[in-house]
Amino acid sequence: MPERTEFDDDEDEYTGTQDGETGEGARQRWSVPEEAAGQRLDKALATGLPGLSRSRVQALLEKGCVQDGGGRTVTDPSLKVKPGQTFDVFIPEAEPAQPEAQDIPLDVVYEDEDVLVIDKPAGMVVHPAAGNPDGTLVNALLAHCGDSLSGIGGVRRPGIVHRLDKDTSGLMVVAKNDRAHHALTEQFSGRTLSRTYQALVWGVPSPREGRIEGNIGRSSSDRKKMAVVTGGGKHAATRYRVVHSFGTALALVECTLETGRTHQIRVHMAHIGHPIVGDPLYGKGRAGRAGGKHASALPEPHRDRFVGFPRQALHAVGLTFRHPATGETVRFQAPLAPDIKDLSDFLESL
Repeated sequence: MPERTEFDDDEDEYTGTQDGETGEGARQRWSVPEEAAGQRLDKALATGLPGLSRSRVQALLEKGCVQDGGGRTVTDPSLKVKPGQTFDVFIPEAEPAQPEAQDIPLDVVYEDEDVLVIDKPAGMVVHPAAGNPDGTLVNALLAHCGDSLSGIGGVRRPGIVHRLDKDTSGLMVVAKNDRAHHALTEQFSGRTLSRTYQALVWGVPSPREGRIEGNIGRSSSDRKKMAVVTGGGKHAATRYRVVHSFGTALALVECTLETGRTHQIRVHMAHIGHPIVGDPLYGKGRAGRAGGKHASALPEPHRDRFVGFPRQALHAVGLTFRHPATGETVRFQAPLAPDIKDLSDFLESL
């Protein structure tokens, strides 16, 4: 059964990859027919290769699994194809369809028969994928909840209705039955579920409270990154306020998502010149140094502690939604993750 494309949170976007696709672990060669002339490569391949959805083709392109007739890797899905061109598509072996239950401790904030709210630690991947076959939140949920999660939200993502990136910590809600999954999915789709984050950022945003709006799409210079784009992309809006500033070097900022796009907070804060401390993708200034000019405002003996922070200092501190069973609005709060709190406390002591 095809897995549902999830609604994006502030983290990596789901590709809508389907279980049970044919041709896994094989190479498929395709030649461009006359009628496909001028089409985008992703559309043409999806049309010409049965069993591959367009989103699956896009994922394969991004992972370097497509080569042209000369053996060169092709990653651009918008490449216009010409009659007679040939492309080789290498389709990886399918991952095991059913993740295994693993006894991994969970920080449970709230639980009843319908929902589970957890405080996810940094370093935990949400669901199994290439490179992370186990040790994920899904593996932990299967052990914690037992067979009740079977089939809810897709084979590899049982109970998952949103996610946080591996190195983003904080609150997540999990559906424990079909009714809850449907209700929470509708709330994500209708943007009635509220998610609040806190982040330690370089510099102090001005004004200290505002709204960042800008479409987010793939970066034209680096396909692994997202960016605010002038053409295409998806509408994205983030509200922010400065909770506390530490001189001119750093600030603790609270961000509330109006939309949920890939890496949204990380991209938007970097876009206004205040990237998140420790962010490996968006945390460098124009000179290519972490923190850029803002880092120089820190006392030199302590600068490396912030420049070398090992993950994006981003934590989901608040979650508000309507309970799937009662319809009542429920709110959950989580303290900052210990590593981010330690940085904040250290700044206070300077």
